[in-house]
Amino acid sequence: MKSFFQELQDRKVTRTAIGYSVVAFIIMQLVEILFPIFEFPNWTSKFVIILLFLGFPIVIVVSWIFDVKNDGIKKSPKSNYLYFLIILAILSTYLLFIGYGYLFSQENDKAKASNHIDVNSIAVLPFDNYSKDKNDEYFSDGFTELIIANLAKINDLSVMIIGNEKGNSMEKRIEHNFGMAKPEGFRKAQRLLILAEKLKLPIVTFVDTAGAFPGKEAEERGQSESIASSIAQCLKVKTPIISIIIGEGGSGGAIALATADRILMLQNSIFSVISPEGCASILWRNTEAVQKAAKSLKLTAEDCLEFNIIDGIIEEMPGGAHRYPKEQFVTVKKIIIENLEELVKLPVEKIVADRNEKFLNITLN
Repeated sequence: MKSFFQELQDRKVTRTAIGYSVVAFIIMQLVEILFPIFEFPNWTSKFVIILLFLGFPIVIVVSWIFDVKNDGIKKSPKSNYLYFLIILAILSTYLLFIGYGYLFSQENDKAKASNHIDVNSIAVLPFDNYSKDKNDEYFSDGFTELIIANLAKINDLSVMIIGNEKGNSMEKRIEHNFGMAKPEGFRKAQRLLILAEKLKLPIVTFVDTAGAFPGKEAEERGQSESIASSIAQCLKVKTPIISIIIGEGGSGGAIALATADRILMLQNSIFSVISPEGCASILWRNTEAVQKAAKSLKLTAEDCLEFNIIDGIIEEMPGGAHRYPKEQFVTVKKIIIENLEELVKLPVEKIVADRNEKFLNITLN
């Protein structure tokens, strides 16, 4: 094998491999930095990287066969045929590993995408030991993007979390149907409420939706019934429920998840029986009356607290919670723990009775 390595050195294969690797690394870094700035499509960066990987074995073979002399490029003297086969075997293994790694990463990306959970979401950050087991999600395929749910821990206390997933970009919002759940999503929430009761787990819900999906197919599958059943299940479930409005809390789609012992709102969130746009189109038959509708609905956190519809307001970071989710979750986590510690000390019968009394009397405010 000594003569083989000597052959590599004489033909400058090692030097060529190191040089190519350094140049390829620099190009990949530039692609990663510059392509997003100039808004090139995602496939272009992948295409460049694939070309660089495929170019490596070609460059090695060329450097083995040819040599650069002072008088130009010359074909290298013939070598042991076995050496050339060794080079081909090494390069074939390299391509195999690269291909397998690429396919594995693609499958991994698909698996991550199927979960549809933003790790920077305020609905996820306060919790430790967030389960990644698909069996812990209990949803039908195709509806995970509308209602997220999972088992988690907060301060060593196991909880069930349920919430809306709206998305944080136009592409994600379309994918998640703008957070507007269909009947299947609400029925999924009902199953989880029952499961939490059986396991004696407190429930934490996060609401961020303009309302339930109003499409024809949703109405055909019993949208109003699924919302009413979710509210009824929330009222009778024998375990503490805390609900946090983290953005929009619109219509029955929000109330279906916000029928709780403690309802809290982020400072800049809203909570209303109907969106201002919907109210304006129904009452004034003019979408330009949105501002008037919003003022009449009393949908701000301050208004809801004044009318005893909610139990507290969570202050947001300057500029809004969406700008600093990792800092905001510290406050949210503290509030959740405080409320859970108070509720778990109470008898379950009292919790359920107080919850029903609260919603029966809410119209008296």
